[in-house]
Amino acid sequence: MAGTLMTETGVRQVQRRTVVLLSAAQVFGGIGTGATVSIGSILAVELSGSSAWAGAVATVMTLGAALAALPLASLADRRGRRVGQVAGLSAALAGALLMVLAVVTGLFVLLVLGAAGIGLGTAASLQARFAAVDLADAEHRGRALSAVVWAVTVGAVTGPNLIQPGAVVGQALGLPPVAGPFVISGAGLLLAVVLLFVGLRPDPLLLARELAAGRAADQSSSQPVHEPAALQGRVPGSLLRGMRAIRGSRAALLALAAVVGAHGVMVGVMSMTPLHLQELVAGPVHAGHAASGDVLVIIGFTISLHIAGMFALSPVMGWLTDKVGRTETVIIGFAIMIAAVAVAGFGQASTVAVAVGLVLLGIGWSASTISGSTLLAESVAQESRVVVQGVSDMLMGAAGALGGATSGLVLSQSGYLGLNMAGAVVGVAVLAAAIVMRVAQSGKSAAP
Repeated sequence: MAGTLMTETGVRQVQRRTVVLLSAAQVFGGIGTGATVSIGSILAVELSGSSAWAGAVATVMTLGAALAALPLASLADRRGRRVGQVAGLSAALAGALLMVLAVVTGLFVLLVLGAAGIGLGTAASLQARFAAVDLADAEHRGRALSAVVWAVTVGAVTGPNLIQPGAVVGQALGLPPVAGPFVISGAGLLLAVVLLFVGLRPDPLLLARELAAGRAADQSSSQPVHEPAALQGRVPGSLLRGMRAIRGSRAALLALAAVVGAHGVMVGVMSMTPLHLQELVAGPVHAGHAASGDVLVIIGFTISLHIAGMFALSPVMGWLTDKVGRTETVIIGFAIMIAAVAVAGFGQASTVAVAVGLVLLGIGWSASTISGSTLLAESVAQESRVVVQGVSDMLMGAAGALGGATSGLVLSQSGYLGLNMAGAVVGVAVLAAAIVMRVAQSGKSAAP
């Protein structure tokens, strides 16, 4: 009995330490994403010489995250969360350095490669939320997941506001001022890599599997303990196995629709907002002409508010997910997102209305992503969870890449209002599906 008590106490200690370490890494790593989002579309226009490439950075970042999601999940499945996290954040560190080189050399291709590296870091950051629940109790899963998501707030909100202090750093190093924020981002990512490489021991995923194997052995010592299915054949057929597991559960399908739909709408609207604000405040961006410092500050402040909306209320969304319900919180999230695109779209002529809309968009994304991720993890078998998480993040990134790729075209053809209304169509579709499932759940619970 004492041994069991000590084991449970030790597991709780490892879980607390894991959440703290992942949260700290999210703080440092989030700086790179925030800086890239706020400056990326403007740099893309300046270095490419064409406004048609305005969405290139956001697109490549999200596409990189999508393509890296399943390989990083497979790596974590084979060797643990620590190796997967370190690999993704190391790629982001290389991406930040490439961003600096892009600014110095004026080469658009380096900007694109740097964005891809940052995208790999985004994939690792997304998977950190699942690492936080490997050892969590079921009744606290939403809150554990949201704690790590919340930690992104500090770094991600700081990132867009590094323009002025970054300029000082850039000048001190003899670099162009706009390269400075990426230097700071690189330093933060380096700290995150070192922190997880040294501190994330024991690995939460590997420990969870050891505990599960031990419980299985205790329950039936007369039967042979087979290697868990999650440890068999992880790489071959990972995508097919993940999709098969998701298709087998209506709840998992809704969860996937919530996570993917929320991310696609959020990225599509957010990626074009800096360009819209630039044109609203100071006129169109022309190749070879940098945006003024005042305009960049307005853009950075707006994006930082949006990112604060995405992450600052994460603990509240985790609490709602655990207490109110997974499906109910999905409904709340998409209702907020629909309100967000209405405010930003119909208030497109006002920087204040756009900022309010972006904050609401972030809050809706937070509620939808946290509840959807929690619901997804609970709706598939234990042995399928890691690969399903990778599939979810891959499709989430793909939706963001599609949103970023098409948002520039929609903006040029239908304006900022049209872009927001396109997001509303997606939001209404997912909201309707969630309401239908909630009504069905109510009907089942009311049945005698």
